[in-house]
Amino acid sequence: MTENKRFGEVVGGWTVPPRPEPFEMKGDFVALERLNADLHAADLHGANSVDDALWDYLPYGPFPSAADYLRWARSVEEKDDPYFYAVRDLKNGHVCGVLSFMRISPEAGGIEIGHINFAPELQKTRAATEAFYLAMEWAFEAGYRRFEWKCDANNIPSRRAAQRLGLSYEGVFRQAAIVKGKNRDTVWFAAIDKEWPALREAYKTWLAPQNFSESGAQIISLKDLTGIVRASSDPVLK
Repeated sequence: MTENKRFGEVVGGWTVPPRPEPFEMKGDFVALERLNADLHAADLHGANSVDDALWDYLPYGPFPSAADYLRWARSVEEKDDPYFYAVRDLKNGHVCGVLSFMRISPEAGGIEIGHINFAPELQKTRAATEAFYLAMEWAFEAGYRRFEWKCDANNIPSRRAAQRLGLSYEGVFRQAAIVKGKNRDTVWFAAIDKEWPALREAYKTWLAPQNFSESGAQIISLKDLTGIVRASSDPVLK
């Protein structure tokens, strides 16, 4: 029997991947720990209170007090979707960020990374990049076929981060949501399993000690390494 080409490519040898489970993902610079309000909330509030602008594109926050943050953390720490992780910098032991798996669809093989909130001390560090690498590695190694990133179209730093990390631009969903009383057009980015082996090598090459000078300056940028793999680029970014 000949294959009917009018429909999509046959997905063979694929099994439904597991949902995220409570565990730690640990690299050389960072560890992702299942969010625990009692263990993490005070440190996270302290790290994030440096700049209220961190909350501009999130549907919650800023939190005036540690108690307010604790209440929020307790409201999400046991959720299955979104599934939150605290980000611990292994160099200094600080818990200084959160991220989550969300819109988890094992049956379709899709998973999204979201609710990303990194304190200034974590931003633009090797630890921050490794945090995203660990999340993507877990998803693809677990058997997911598609790894998504979505953000407010006005959030240029987030769009730039998604592209740098190797996710391909897939378009804008207009008037996708109302966040804090304001319209949100949502930009979609994604990487798929066929791209993962090359993306993994790009991350490993960038994170390697020999890619950094004695002063800590990168020799080859991750953007250049992942640009070889990305299927499409964000037209807004230069």
